[in-house]
Amino acid sequence: MEEMPASFIGPALEQLKGLAEQRLKEQRLSCKAVHTYGTPRRLVLYIEELTPVQKPIVREIKGPAAKVAFDAERKFTRAVYGFAKSQGVDVRDLVVKQVGPVEYVFAVIKQKGQPVEDVLREICPALISDLHFPKLMRWGEGEMRFARPVRWLLALYGEQVIPISAAGLVAGRTTYGHRFLSKTPINIKSPADYFEKMRRAYVLIDLPERRQVIWRQVQELAAGEGGKVEPDQELLDQVANLVEYPVALTGSFDQKYLNLPREVLITTMRGHQRYFPVFGPDSSLLARFIAVSNTGDNELIRFGFERVLRARLADAAFFWKEDLNTPLSSRVDALKRIVWQENLGTLYEKAERITSLASSLAGMLGADEKTMASTLRAAYLAKADLTSSMVYEFPELQGIMGREYALCQGEEEVVARAIAEHYLPRFSGDELPVTLPGCILSLADKLDTLAGYFAIGIQPTGSQDPYALRRHALGICHVILEKKLVISLREMIIRAYRGFSGKAKLESTEEQLLSDLEEFFCQRIRNIFSERGIFYAVCDAVLAVNIDDIYGTWQRAAALDNFRKEPAVDDLLVAFHRAYKISQKHYSTAVNVSLLQHPAEQALYRQLIETTKEVQDRLKDRDYQGALIKMAGLKQPVDSFFDAVMVMAEDDAIRHNRLGLLRNIINSFLLVADLSKMS
Repeated sequence: MEEMPASFIGPALEQLKGLAEQRLKEQRLSCKAVHTYGTPRRLVLYIEELTPVQKPIVREIKGPAAKVAFDAERKFTRAVYGFAKSQGVDVRDLVVKQVGPVEYVFAVIKQKGQPVEDVLREICPALISDLHFPKLMRWGEGEMRFARPVRWLLALYGEQVIPISAAGLVAGRTTYGHRFLSKTPINIKSPADYFEKMRRAYVLIDLPERRQVIWRQVQELAAGEGGKVEPDQELLDQVANLVEYPVALTGSFDQKYLNLPREVLITTMRGHQRYFPVFGPDSSLLARFIAVSNTGDNELIRFGFERVLRARLADAAFFWKEDLNTPLSSRVDALKRIVWQENLGTLYEKAERITSLASSLAGMLGADEKTMASTLRAAYLAKADLTSSMVYEFPELQGIMGREYALCQGEEEVVARAIAEHYLPRFSGDELPVTLPGCILSLADKLDTLAGYFAIGIQPTGSQDPYALRRHALGICHVILEKKLVISLREMIIRAYRGFSGKAKLESTEEQLLSDLEEFFCQRIRNIFSERGIFYAVCDAVLAVNIDDIYGTWQRAAALDNFRKEPAVDDLLVAFHRAYKISQKHYSTAVNVSLLQHPAEQALYRQLIETTKEVQDRLKDRDYQGALIKMAGLKQPVDSFFDAVMVMAEDDAIRHNRLGLLRNIINSFLLVADLSKMS
């Protein structure tokens, strides 16, 4: 086909493999393995040891009951003749089988397997048409839609051509090599010699091989320049899917551009031109880059790479110089002209909300006066760089340019760093804020976004999350967990919601928003805990109690997950479940000491009072492991209690008193986890 975008290739190969395996299974065809390969110009499906014939099938179709199928003389009735005719079998081939207490007549239909060539002719066109791409196009006079115009089809089973039809073409044994380095058509005798002929035609079919070739060449060239290239899997994947025969080459740019901020240079080379930046031994940028060509290495190609980069860097240098002429603080008013979300106001209003929310969060975290001042200053300036020419041209530099402008314009370093850090983390596995002001701004910005969108009725559905709300919630969780911040999620949500009060048309009430967002965060927390190896039942038990203190929730989960591997966990669970099973529907915790008649219940009450105090002391110190050990100590008095007294006594007062005693035991356990979720 014509060259596909690099981002289309990986998903297309996954789809092709999945569709092929599904169709082969449906068609009762087995094989050793299904492989897919791809370049910008071709998608390849290669099936090893495909069986030559479909597996035959035997189908049994139930007909009328035997009492209807036969008359009194055991002769076939008209109902049986009609059934046999409808199934295309002779009545003499019908069989009678018992189904439960009733006998039925069955038609046994044996269907032979078709030759694989006939099956392939049917399913291969569907494998092509069923592929989905982010964007489709039509070409010529046909009706087919595909990622790019399809120019040829190659379809072989062994040495036999499978003449499938698709996109107005009929498949043969002819293919084509590299667009520029291989001019003549190539005849493929069998799949076995396809790969070598492609290699001779300057096409490396296998993506991992192209990646390996590119990375080796890049490293060798960087070493030749006295530098190195940092690993960058995303860029390597992109470049590998832009070429069929990769040849890396070195280029250079004017030393004067090294005065630009490092991220500007890297973004220009990496994000816009798909070049690998070269770093010196001290990790400083060199005025060198490595590009990957699809047509070889010569001076004309190198000049082209350098010329394009030179123009981009000249623009960046101009934007940098012009932007520095306007202080960040003078840009804040310009945010009034930029709509953030049509129902939620402008970026200026968002900046105001972030500043107010950041002040609240800083207070909740016990920030000192200096930290508070730095946080508020950074919050005021956080979105100002969005009005700069540099960020307009390079949106991925938002926050980063704010930091650079702030440093050049005399702001404190902690303020400048917080401006950049408030966007972190930007994706899964990204770095997290380091400074406390950066952490606070990151939380404030993401909470404002989540509260605003949820309040106007915009939530992720299924796989659709156009505003990255899941990523925002995950970012909040990771910042809190990694920085060990003790802060109330519920209070944060309430304060974020109230920032919109009277300034936006909201669909959710405060309580509804709290419910929706707590459930939303609960799922994110569950995923994080699972990724960290927490047992699923432990997740259920801990999350069923409370997630308000996210870091505390993690501490409880980690403690319970460790404790479940200890012998004492059996005592813990027995003590809880014996109390829980009989009193789970009793919610009163009232206990009248004078009604505790038996020594066993008196002993249990004394032990409960002592244990509860010790548990609470340990919870204050966040010693959840110690709290669990203390709770496990209730097993013996609980067992003695059940052995000695009848909980469901006839006397209402005594019965309710004993149930209240057990309810207190349950509530002490619920300070850590709902152990009913664990067996």
